Amino acid sequence: MDPFSSSSGANVSQPSPEAVIEQVQRHLAEAYAEELFNTVRDKCFMKCVTKPSSSLSGSESSCISRCVDRYMEATGIISRAVFNSIPREY
Repeated sequence: MDPFSSSSGANVSQPSPEAVIEQVQRHLAEAYAEELFNTVRDKCFMKCVTKPSSSLSGSESSCISRCVDRYMEATGIISRAVFNSIPREY
């Protein structure tokens, strides 16, 4: 028996290829956003917070803000470069 077949034999409609692609893109975007957040959080925390405590000092807060800004800017530059290097079909 095919593992993708319905055991009841009922005709179950399959999602369209476009719907599957959209769902995969949505999951990839979510995974990318989570990975980006975790990477920025970890890298900027390690760089800027030298003595963890219950709150951030003013210099730690400024450092984290600049670190996140730089990381996001660099990510944007890299993303545009990769996107522009992909051959386009016309």
